[in-house]
Amino acid sequence: MTAADTIFTGGAIFTGSGHPVEGMAVVVRDGRIVSVVPEQEARALLAGAARIVDLQGALLAPGFQDAHVHPVGAGIELLQCNLTDAEDADDALRRIGEYAAANPDGWILGGGWSMDHFDGGAPTRRALDVVVGDRPVFLSSRDHHSIWASTTAIRRAGLDATTPDPADGRIERESDGFPAGTFHEGAADLFSDVRPLNDEDLSYAGLLKAQDELLKLGITGWQDAMIGAAAGLSENLGAYLRAIDEGTLIAHVVGAQWWSRSDGAEQVATMIERRDRIAAIGTSRFELGTVKIMVDGVAENHTAAMKAPYRDTHGHDTANRGLSFIDPGLLRGYVTALDREGFQVHFHALGDRAVQEALDAIEAARQANGPSDGRHHLAHLQVVAVDDAARFAPLDATANLQALWACHEPQLDTLTLPFLQEGAVDRQYPFGDLACNGARLAAGSDWPVSSANPVEAIHIAVNRVSPGRDDEPLGGAHQRINLPTAFAAYTSGSAYVNHRDHDTGRIAPGYLANLVVLDPNPFAGPVEDIHRSEVVSTWVEGEPVYTRE
Repeated sequence: MTAADTIFTGGAIFTGSGHPVEGMAVVVRDGRIVSVVPEQEARALLAGAARIVDLQGALLAPGFQDAHVHPVGAGIELLQCNLTDAEDADDALRRIGEYAAANPDGWILGGGWSMDHFDGGAPTRRALDVVVGDRPVFLSSRDHHSIWASTTAIRRAGLDATTPDPADGRIERESDGFPAGTFHEGAADLFSDVRPLNDEDLSYAGLLKAQDELLKLGITGWQDAMIGAAAGLSENLGAYLRAIDEGTLIAHVVGAQWWSRSDGAEQVATMIERRDRIAAIGTSRFELGTVKIMVDGVAENHTAAMKAPYRDTHGHDTANRGLSFIDPGLLRGYVTALDREGFQVHFHALGDRAVQEALDAIEAARQANGPSDGRHHLAHLQVVAVDDAARFAPLDATANLQALWACHEPQLDTLTLPFLQEGAVDRQYPFGDLACNGARLAAGSDWPVSSANPVEAIHIAVNRVSPGRDDEPLGGAHQRINLPTAFAAYTSGSAYVNHRDHDTGRIAPGYLANLVVLDPNPFAGPVEDIHRSEVVSTWVEGEPVYTRE
């Protein structure tokens, strides 16, 4: 038996797969797990241990890893005009007015407004003008696929009734064609020349704020799904480099370099240079071997790429099948080139046509390059065709689940399902089908689009119903996944996607002691109570980085 720095005892242990084990103790030394032994064997070490953690019946698990999150933007949003907790349209406008009064100069920036709070999912410039006057305002929606702008902001950007919709976006318009105040997808870029970008200090403060919030939720590693200047945000790589230099980056992070859909294959060379430059730093905290490609938009603003057309308010088919942001032929070429250079590709693929196009691109890369360790993954997966659900495992493509969305809620029920084809509800977030077909699963939150809390997401993955509601399970009970599978997706599954499965994502000898303690043990009660579990403490490399008061 080896001397210990810390011993965890007195609770069940989820090791990264399967059901938790009972009657075992975890022994940690020098930041790593040295053994998992029966509790009676660990007693001989108790006297010499610097720290004994009595779990008191709580669950010990590997630290969660979020496989799709936007921490810098989320942290900045918390520091600006934050509408995430607004209860309705009136409450959002009240919060904007209060922020404007407290910050009387310059642009009003922030976000978090919910589309389902506004008629047609489209808030207006006129509503903003009432509370801010002639102030310029630029506020991202909760899902960050739309923005809400004031009249002054619209005029400063030089936009009017003659401004055409960009190829990758749409402008909501008034009867005379003038912009109504909501801009979807690429239309937000029309403000790029006039809205202020976040400065380096704000980006760094946002990263540290976000890290604090994520550690409180038991998240010890993540994949940042957007490294670069994109979606109206300024370059965020500098925030991570500063955190590395100042020793403030606690979590283990994989950065996904943003693929500009307006550019082409020439980006690959630049991405190789950035990846290699980061690797030369020699840190284990951050690496840049992933590329993020947006294949389509989102269903609630009808830009998710679908095989069947969207319907209008009367249930009739329209000519709109959503947007493929990149030509499928070009996409196959880009992914093949990235795979050849050793990159992982992280796809935003929400509609069933986008999922098919992403899988086709991975298949093309496999045919051209042979097997690789790219561990390519598709995030969001709102609608997946039956045939495509069976393609993940043969292609070694991972399904990256945002499980918190897999339930009936206002945005889905009012802005999405009524405009999809009959029966589309049965194909929403088909996690059960993916699991039954042998797809490897990872999990993430897309925070600040939705809560970063893994326990809340796991609850919905298992139940398909929000806590306290009596809805039918979204898509049917067969789309549920069991609790061990959901926990594995958020731990060992995301560690696999992050290429950190050799030392994180499991509780086993030799692995880093990146751990979370949850009470009550979610495995010990009914699945309807999973959401009641809370983080008691979070550990990174054997040291506590968060302890509940």
